[in-house]
Amino acid sequence: MAVQERYDTRPFGPDITAGTGVQLLMLEALRRVAGLGTAGWLTGCAFAVATWLVLTLALRRSWTPSFGMANRVTLARTILVGGVTALVADSFERRAPVVVLVTLAAVALILDAVDGQVARRTGTVTPLGARFDMEVDAFLILVLCVYLATPLGAWVLAIGLMRYVFVAASWVWPWLRGALPHSMARKTVAALQGVVLVVAGAGVLPRASAATAVSGALALLMWSFGRDVAWLWRVRELTGGPAAVGDRHRAEAGPRAMSRRAGPDR
Repeated sequence: MAVQERYDTRPFGPDITAGTGVQLLMLEALRRVAGLGTAGWLTGCAFAVATWLVLTLALRRSWTPSFGMANRVTLARTILVGGVTALVADSFERRAPVVVLVTLAAVALILDAVDGQVARRTGTVTPLGARFDMEVDAFLILVLCVYLATPLGAWVLAIGLMRYVFVAASWVWPWLRGALPHSMARKTVAALQGVVLVVAGAGVLPRASAATAVSGALALLMWSFGRDVAWLWRVRELTGGPAAVGDRHRAEAGPRAMSRRAGPDR
């Protein structure tokens, strides 16, 4: 009974509720400063509610003792991503304020390097934090791809959808769920996607140059996914499966290789 009481009274509610409130305040600021329209406002509100619901359920199902400073940084990134999502949704009806959109996306990408550092320095590295971080990254990339699909073509969506296709494929082929060994190449390719998409979305490059840069990022992402899939396929029948092999690789790499991002760094 005492364990259940602690489980039900962990201090998660105020953090999530405050984050939702800040998200709504950002939408109001975007409405006043950047002329956010009805479509953007409704999309942003839906994003805030969905974030509150999913995060609340995830935290209740975990045994994380507290929300933690690292998760607060990721929550701040989520608020910025919500602003980007609202602006992109609004861009289908009117011209998006590019400077505001790119600024929000760029700050969210910069903070991606902060939450992991905070988690490691405070000793609060958790699977939940890693998943939270990963999902925010993936959704931001998808939203930026949606924004660029109009000027560059629907093929850009392949970058944002590739990670979700990988996850869906793992439901059919369980061996794809195996843990992957640490890879700086994977991390670099993942980080490059956001940088290239933000630069292309800023409109500072000619359309042909932007398309070339984004297609190059897509090619690198396909190579990264292909390499990981090939590795998981090779080890699928080893004793203990790919998860055990991934654990062994991380153990051999030492504690410094254990980052807040668990699994594929996408």
